Amino acid sequence: MKAFLKNFVADQSGASAAEYALILAVVVAGIALAAGNLGTAVETKIQAAADEVN
Repeated sequence: MKAFLKNFVADQSGASAAEYALILAVVVAGIALAAGNLGTAVETKIQAAADEVN
């Protein structure tokens, strides 16, 4: 049992999956932020165009 616990604690094969998940979370957050900013910019330009038409 001690050998199993020692090997389990020393095993780092799951670390790469956790790192990939963290990188993916950062990328998704960046995309969400960019999409929000782009949406706001498009909305502003469309509203400005609508104001000119009126």
